[in-house]
Amino acid sequence: MDQIQRPHRQATLRRLVGHPVVLAVQDTTQVNLTHHPHTAGMGYLQDRQHQGYLVHTTLMVTPQRVPLGILHQRVWVRDPAEFGKRHQRHQRATSEKESQKWLDGMSAVQAIQADIPDTLLVNVGDSEADIYALFAQAAQSHQAFLVRACRDRLILNETERHLWQALEQQPVLGSLAVAVPRQANRPARTATVSIRLRQVALKVPVREKDRLEPAALTGWAIVAREEQPPAGVEAIEWKLLTNVPTPDFAAACERVRWYSCRWVVEMFHRVLKSGCRLEERQFDDLENIQRFLAVDSVVAWHVLYATLFSREAPQWSCEVLLEPHEWQALYGFTHHTHHPPPQVPTLAEATRWIARLGGFTGSSTVQPGTTVMWRGFSRLTDIAQTWSLFHETP
Repeated sequence: MDQIQRPHRQATLRRLVGHPVVLAVQDTTQVNLTHHPHTAGMGYLQDRQHQGYLVHTTLMVTPQRVPLGILHQRVWVRDPAEFGKRHQRHQRATSEKESQKWLDGMSAVQAIQADIPDTLLVNVGDSEADIYALFAQAAQSHQAFLVRACRDRLILNETERHLWQALEQQPVLGSLAVAVPRQANRPARTATVSIRLRQVALKVPVREKDRLEPAALTGWAIVAREEQPPAGVEAIEWKLLTNVPTPDFAAACERVRWYSCRWVVEMFHRVLKSGCRLEERQFDDLENIQRFLAVDSVVAWHVLYATLFSREAPQWSCEVLLEPHEWQALYGFTHHTHHPPPQVPTLAEATRWIARLGGFTGSSTVQPGTTVMWRGFSRLTDIAQTWSLFHETP
């Protein structure tokens, strides 16, 4: 798996160059193979009845929500013998827990930082990443992080001893409009959140004092809260922790916008499952699964990259996405001609043509989504191969 994805990681590193900030967004997804009982070596998921494996991805994303590539992926199965032993796992070192995945992702980011010294790489995680071991590793390796807090941690303060209390004492600095993506039963919307900010010193947990340094970690805590959500809609409330200097309201708003980019890796996993049909692949064991996952992941990234990058840079040449014979075949099939134009089409034009191959019928004001793009790319593969049979390719 590592060798298969190595060229993609090298290309990803080249795409990072020149960006002042890139977010290393991490997330985990479960791959349910309960309906493939003959696949050997699977583990339990949410319960014993569901079998499969887990994938943790570190996806490099710009603050404009363009996915630049996959930096790191980890695959593992849960030992059936460990089911129900959560309390025992809680007492183990981080390296023996599933939470080690966050530290592995951060280590992968650290490994490339020297190659792009002019780019700030920020490790971004949801509430599952709220572990002091990650904060300590960030301090020791001089890595930036931004995570959603879920623990009311102790802080060094004479009046307030807990993080939540300290944050509630802060005044509202202003409000910010945040785009909330569509989910299964909830349409996309824009939420207005209030912003509170506080610089804090987090104390090391008592059970970690003998293993982790420093004893206290200085950072910034931000609360983004939707004060007046629409009727029947759950209000947004993000409590964020970061070690990126956040001195004022403008910086706090930027951190909230960075965190809102986290949904891009969730979208990547959806494409991996729905487009690449990851849960329908039938293999004998995990070793074969991982090799095919390495390929499927790059395909899923390619679809997502085309979908989101075309919105950010519509006037770029489509050759940032397609080989010459691919866009020529796409143009010829779309316009019913054997002769490609002298001018390379734009990314926006090529994206809409691909989406139409996948069944997109939206107007010029509607952006195609990943589903029609996946279907379109699937058809384009056959069209481009046929085109190459009858045309000389330089």
